[in-house]
Amino acid sequence: MERVPILKIGDILLVSIQVDMSDQTAMALQEDLAERIVATGCHGVIIDITALDIVDSFVGRMLSTIASISRVLDAETVVVGMRPAVAITLVELGLSLNGIRTALNVERGMELIAADRADDFHDDEFHDRPDPEQTASP
Repeated sequence: MERVPILKIGDILLVSIQVDMSDQTAMALQEDLAERIVATGCHGVIIDITALDIVDSFVGRMLSTIASISRVLDAETVVVGMRPAVAITLVELGLSLNGIRTALNVERGMELIAADRADDFHDDEFHDRPDPEQTASP
């Protein structure tokens, strides 16, 4: 069985799908990726599908499942490298890829994840501040 490589780049895991996705390969990828997210503490996953000529409903469901697993483990998923023909096919199949963000290439995907993390950091910083009305003395 072929395994899909998972590379760590900073705070992001990069998955480059270069093989045909069988059921076994997809299941192994889901497990491997979940384990790597937990082991590394990464907050972003980029799935590069540039090499895929065809994305059918199976691959679409697999991408959605990976995004859901990643989200539960506190990592955002961005799919990059989608060819126009693949996008058209996904729309024709009625697959909306819920929970998956897309970007044109890996660089833009990394920027998207970095922007999300910065927004989360600023939101957390805002919520951690004491409420002035609760700390004011009468």
